[in-house]
Amino acid sequence: MMREGLISPMDSVPVTVERQDIGAPEPAGRPRVGPVTMLATVVLLAFIAIMVWLQYAGSRVEGVDEPERALALIVGRTMDIDEAVSRAPAWERFVYRVTSTDPAEDLEEAIRWYEELAGASFEPAVDLHLAILEGEARRLDSVRRRTEEWDRRADPLPAFARLVGAAYLGADVEEEAGSDLDEALSEALEPGWFRDRIAARLANRVGDQELLAAATAAQAERSNRLLARMRATLAIELVLIGGGLALLVRVVWRRRALDRVSLVVLPPPWRGRVGVLVLVWGGALGATTLTILYLASSLGPDRPYTRVLIGAATNLSFVPLVFLAQRYLLRPSGLGLSESFGLVPSPDGARRLVLVILTLLALGQLGEGVLDLAGRWLGLSAHWTEWFDRDLGWGSRTVVGMTLFDTIVLTPVFEEIVFRGLLFATLRRRFGLGTAAVLSAAIFAVAHGYGVLGFAAVFWSGLLWAWAYERTGSLLPSMASHAADNLMASLSVILVLRG
Repeated sequence: MMREGLISPMDSVPVTVERQDIGAPEPAGRPRVGPVTMLATVVLLAFIAIMVWLQYAGSRVEGVDEPERALALIVGRTMDIDEAVSRAPAWERFVYRVTSTDPAEDLEEAIRWYEELAGASFEPAVDLHLAILEGEARRLDSVRRRTEEWDRRADPLPAFARLVGAAYLGADVEEEAGSDLDEALSEALEPGWFRDRIAARLANRVGDQELLAAATAAQAERSNRLLARMRATLAIELVLIGGGLALLVRVVWRRRALDRVSLVVLPPPWRGRVGVLVLVWGGALGATTLTILYLASSLGPDRPYTRVLIGAATNLSFVPLVFLAQRYLLRPSGLGLSESFGLVPSPDGARRLVLVILTLLALGQLGEGVLDLAGRWLGLSAHWTEWFDRDLGWGSRTVVGMTLFDTIVLTPVFEEIVFRGLLFATLRRRFGLGTAAVLSAAIFAVAHGYGVLGFAAVFWSGLLWAWAYERTGSLLPSMASHAADNLMASLSVILVLRG
C-alpha cells in the first residue's frame, strides 16, 4: 500500500490532433461521457465507498488473522526492546528516546491496544495479557476488579486470578500453584515477555531462585538479540537522516539538485480529459479484479501460499489500467511504456541515477523522522494493524521471500506507473506541479487506508516521488525509492518479530 483515434471502442468518441501551448503535441477533441464511462464511474465510486466503510467501520482487529497471537508477539517484542534499552549506556538511551517512543508510552499504548482487542476477542489469554500489562503499569485497582470478576467465571479464569493476584496484589500464592509455578505458568502462557514478567514477580514472592534465573535469562537473551538488530537499523536511519540534512541544503541552494535521468517532459502528450477517462475505466476494471480476488481468498482454503499468491495477484488490478493507457494514451503518441515513463535512462542520466535515488531516500527518511516527532508531540501513533504482516512475522522462508518479491518489486513498479506515471501526469495537464503533486499524493495516501500518521508518511513519499518524476523525467528514481522504503519497512517487521 495510473491520441489520435478513438477514445474508446465502447464510447466511440473520435478525437483529432492539435498542438497546445503546454507539453508535447496531443490529440484534441471534446470526449463525450458515454454510458460505459458512467457505469465505470459508479463501479469505481461504489468500490471506494465500500473500502472506506470496511476500513473505518468496526474494529481494526477484525480484519487481522489471529489477532491474539499477533498482538502478543508485537507487544512482547516491544517490551523486550524497552528492557534492553534500559540497560544500554546513557547516550544510547538518549538516542532511542529521541528517535523512538518512551517505555512508559509503549506500555500505555499496549494497554490501549489490548483493551481494544478484549472488546473483540473471547480468548481468555487476551484478558490475562491485559492484566499483566496493567499490573506492570501499577493500575492495581483495575487488576483487582479484573481478578475479582475472574473468580466468578469458569476455568481457566480463576487460575489466572490466583496467578495475577499473587504477582501484583500481594495475595497468597496458592499451595497447589506454589508447588510448581513453572508448570502453572506454562499452562497459562506461551513463552515470551508476558510469561517471563509474571514469572519473575512470582519467583520473587516465593523465593524461587531457579525460576527467577530462568525467566531473567530468557528475557535477557531475547532483549540482547533485539537490541543488536535495533542498533543496526537505527544506524542506517541516522545515516540517512544525516544525509537528508546535507542533501536538503543541496536541494535548497541548487536548482539542479535533481538532475534529469531520462527524457520525459511533463505535462504528457495525451489530453487531460482522455487521461481521466482512462483512469476511470481502468480503475473500475481494477476494482472488479480486486473484488474477484477477495471473494476467491474468502471462499478458498486459508493456506500461506494461497494468501501470498493472491496478495501478489492484486497487482493484476493495475494491468487493465496500464493496458488502456497503452492503447489510448501512449500508442497514439507513438510512444512505448519505457519512453513514456523514462524507464531507460539517458547516457548521462545513468551516472546521475544513484545520487538522485540517495537524495530521495535521505529526504524521505528526514521527512518521516519529522512526522514521527510531530506525531509523538501531538499524542498520535500508528495502529499496529497498519504495519503488521503475518506472513513476514511467522511465515516460512519461502513465504517471506514471495512476500518480499511482491512488496519490493511488483508493488513499486505498478504503483509508480499508475500513481505517478498516469495519475500525476494526467493532473499536470490541468494543474501546475504543486497542485498536481498534492492531489496525486493525497489519492495515493488514501488508497493505503492508514491512520493519520500513516497517511502523512505516505503523502510525504507521494509528494517526493511526484517532484522527482517532474524533475528527472523518469520513474526509475521513484520506483527505486519506493522499493527501498518497502524493503526497510519489511525488514523492520522481520527483525523485530522473527527469531
